[in-house]
Amino acid sequence: MTDLSDLSPAAWPGRVAAAWPALPLLAALALWAYAMRHTDVSALDDYGLVTALHPAFWAGLVVLTAGFWFTVRNPRRGNGWSLAYVLGLLVMERATQAVLYPTPLYAWAWKHDAVIDHLLTSGGLQTEDQLGDMAVYDQWPGFFAAQAALVRLLGVDNTAMYMAWWPLVSSLMLLLPLLLIYRTFTQDRRLIWTAVWLFFVANWVGQDYFSPQSVAFALHVGVLAVVLRRYGRSGGRRGRQGQAVWTVLVTVLVTAIVVSHQLTPGMLVVSLLALCLTRRYRDWVPVVTAVVIFLAWCLTAALPFLSAAMPDMIRSIGDVGANVETGYGATPTGTGAVATSWAARLLSGSVLLLALVGVLRQRVLRHRALPLLLIAAAPLPMFVASSYGSEMIFRVLMFMLPGAAFFAAAALLPKVRTLAADADAAERDGRARPGTARRRGLPLPRLRYGAWMPLLALVAGTLAFVPSYSGKDRINYFPQREVALVRQLFDQAPDGSLVVAANRNYPLAYDSYWRVDHYWFLDDDRRHVDEIVRNPATTLARDMAAVERPARAYFLLTQGQVANSEMNGQLDKAQLDRIRESVATSPRFERVAENSAGVLYVLKPAS
Repeated sequence: MTDLSDLSPAAWPGRVAAAWPALPLLAALALWAYAMRHTDVSALDDYGLVTALHPAFWAGLVVLTAGFWFTVRNPRRGNGWSLAYVLGLLVMERATQAVLYPTPLYAWAWKHDAVIDHLLTSGGLQTEDQLGDMAVYDQWPGFFAAQAALVRLLGVDNTAMYMAWWPLVSSLMLLLPLLLIYRTFTQDRRLIWTAVWLFFVANWVGQDYFSPQSVAFALHVGVLAVVLRRYGRSGGRRGRQGQAVWTVLVTVLVTAIVVSHQLTPGMLVVSLLALCLTRRYRDWVPVVTAVVIFLAWCLTAALPFLSAAMPDMIRSIGDVGANVETGYGATPTGTGAVATSWAARLLSGSVLLLALVGVLRQRVLRHRALPLLLIAAAPLPMFVASSYGSEMIFRVLMFMLPGAAFFAAAALLPKVRTLAADADAAERDGRARPGTARRRGLPLPRLRYGAWMPLLALVAGTLAFVPSYSGKDRINYFPQREVALVRQLFDQAPDGSLVVAANRNYPLAYDSYWRVDHYWFLDDDRRHVDEIVRNPATTLARDMAAVERPARAYFLLTQGQVANSEMNGQLDKAQLDRIRESVATSPRFERVAENSAGVLYVLKPAS
């Protein structure tokens, strides 16, 4: 062991200077841990997690971002510290909800859990005749089959045991391919890690929840990484032979994408076609591979769904206005919903604007990183193709981010081509004056415009991620009481029963979908919704009367449905209260269960 007393006094400041990045990182994580212990999520308002978080959380994000910025700008720091800060960012922004909420978020995540449960219980895929609209998941079973295998491998009851942590897991899956992509075009450590930081900060869309899209997107970025690094222009037969291994890898990745998700293969094809516009990546093997596998799946396993959906898909081609609008039931309503929506828009707009500035400012990158610029622009034509359930604008933004984040990071940095030259000049200067004592001490930042303005922009973007990503947690979070109420419903519902609810925003909404039918009346024609509001009990009883014994017809209203209806411009609280009171006082309905998170009624048999 080294006796610290033997070290010269000059060595102490040097060791402190080498370890100083640990101080902001540890301080930020300590503030985050303190905030987790002192944040109450029992009564979320229309701002979601934003107003519920303890102030220590926000202070921790500021400290973390500042520590990252001054660490990554220091040419003497290795990649290890930058990686540690990015991992800290993912923990603070992707694991916070898993720590705070006792149940998983998002009705769609619960839906995917139900699909996996069905796959485990039925033992195989089923057709539309057996499952109706839900058969579409059996036509793209890749993600669900893999998760069913994982459930059995881990020995857990269902995916609800771990799906709350999936945002962190899926974000970690993106880290390696992003680094590979960025390292293809620059060795500037500052640019690489700042781009990674901005990618995760700007990726508020929410594709990282427990879904096929989360895995398919990571595989999509992985394919791009392989193509960019291994399919560039290379000379000789030997290089071409070496690509056979990478072609096999691309084939496996593309196959996993195609069998798991509907949209991602199309985005991958347009991205690979965009790369072929450059001379360096004019290799048609990846494009042909993706197109052949995509078409083969569409013309076989996915043909039943595509045949039914094709007329609507054809009508939407070219209708850009309809493809980018949100439509009824998806319009932010109320101060909190509007504010968080604008936070997301400003965050995305700022990153895209920074990307444009980076393209104009960093001249060397416009040529050297042209493929990344094409990848960022490639998803834009998808606006012409489809609305994708009013989500196309969000999906296009997400697929633009790998390229956009790179150029946005370039806008925040000095000229990237000078980094290596500056390092060499500093080394030569040190060798020229060996007798000069090196100045030691903490590398405290100097108050310069060039260092502080980009830092403020980075801090603002990092803080804006929270309302953009978690501002609708009043909709997405289901307390344990709500889960218990819905579980009580499905535990007692006989086969062939009908569950009527305002919308599908409640946990276990698709539980037992292979034996229980669902009707969400806010998805119905607007005239019928108005009829329900005018005369709730009579209209609902008429809609539910066709269910025959021993099956039952249930009416379920929970706080998740109310939050979704209010914040997305469907029905307001007064209208929902009118529906609930009408059903409660009607002799046609009998109350089955009730708690602070909702109420459950059953339609009495007709006399």
